[in-house]
Amino acid sequence: MRGPLPDYPWDAMAPYVALAGQHPDGPINVSIGSPVDPSPQSVCEALAAATDAHAYPATAGTPRLREAIAEWFSRRRGVTLAPEAVLPTVGSKELVALLPFLLGLGEGDAVVFPRIAYPSYAMGAAMAGADAIASDDPAEWPEHTRLVWLNSPSNPDGRVLGVEALRAAVVRARELGAVIAGDECYAEFGWDAPWDREAIPSILDPRVVGDDHRGVLSVYSLSKQSNLAGYRAAFIGGDPALIDSLLTVRKHAGLMQPAPVQAAMVAALQDEAHVDEQRALYRARRELLRPALVSAGYRVDGSEAGLYLWATRGEDAWQSVEAFARLGIVVGPGHFYGDDAPQHVRLALTASDAHVAEAAARIAASR
Repeated sequence: MRGPLPDYPWDAMAPYVALAGQHPDGPINVSIGSPVDPSPQSVCEALAAATDAHAYPATAGTPRLREAIAEWFSRRRGVTLAPEAVLPTVGSKELVALLPFLLGLGEGDAVVFPRIAYPSYAMGAAMAGADAIASDDPAEWPEHTRLVWLNSPSNPDGRVLGVEALRAAVVRARELGAVIAGDECYAEFGWDAPWDREAIPSILDPRVVGDDHRGVLSVYSLSKQSNLAGYRAAFIGGDPALIDSLLTVRKHAGLMQPAPVQAAMVAALQDEAHVDEQRALYRARRELLRPALVSAGYRVDGSEAGLYLWATRGEDAWQSVEAFARLGIVVGPGHFYGDDAPQHVRLALTASDAHVAEAAARIAASR
């Protein structure tokens, strides 16, 4: 039986949000990665055309959607999957939090996740009554590990795991008899070079697993690349036997993605132009915000991919949060992402062009 869950961490931000709100030119919130740019018009039109959704949707997704997901995996991630080896999910956070439960984990099992990580991995373990273990070293993973989470590109620090690191993790997970899941929802946003799927490999990449997907899952979301956070549009693919098992549990639980959202996902998955446009927007915002941070004495670590800048100036993160709040800027403290980041803050690129430019100007002027 699980114990009580901790308070929701973002509730602790209330006084700093209030402080930022006192800035004479208004607050700017770059603490949360919620998209502000419009959803693609083609996606909106597909959603509207599918609103006569009088019947229950299929938990497995429509054949058209499953085919579109499989085609996307092949085209964008270099991964070959049958349509029966993918599933739509009601956003990716739902899946992250529920996967231990969906796999039947509980007391006596362990869920492993990165040392610096989005907190939902640990919460998923807690809700299932399993042990939550933060570790980046496969050699440290205990014998009772039954689920391993990887996150590449990472939230919050933007690190990317290469083929060798992914392969070593898969090998160890299989030795332990554990499922291993790669949370890859930022894979379209790499900044050190033009976008290249080989530079940000999937855990299902043939260079990692060959053609053997046994025990391996890839999780993806359209929230970031297509500005569909409000649609709750995500999916999972990988080991066909695992997908079939997850489908059965999800049917029993009634975890069905709304039919109009399924139609909208097909439109989003088949359109790459809007993803290229969104990547260009985020790159431009990053090129404003990063130099401003450096000029103000912050060091930006990692952040080679994803939608965040991971910054520190060697002080407790709450001190930095307060300093930013006095500039009217809300940022996220590293404390929310594990015990290994007490001096970092996270700044999201998911604010408007005008807000990012204003935030950069305020930060640069504070040095």
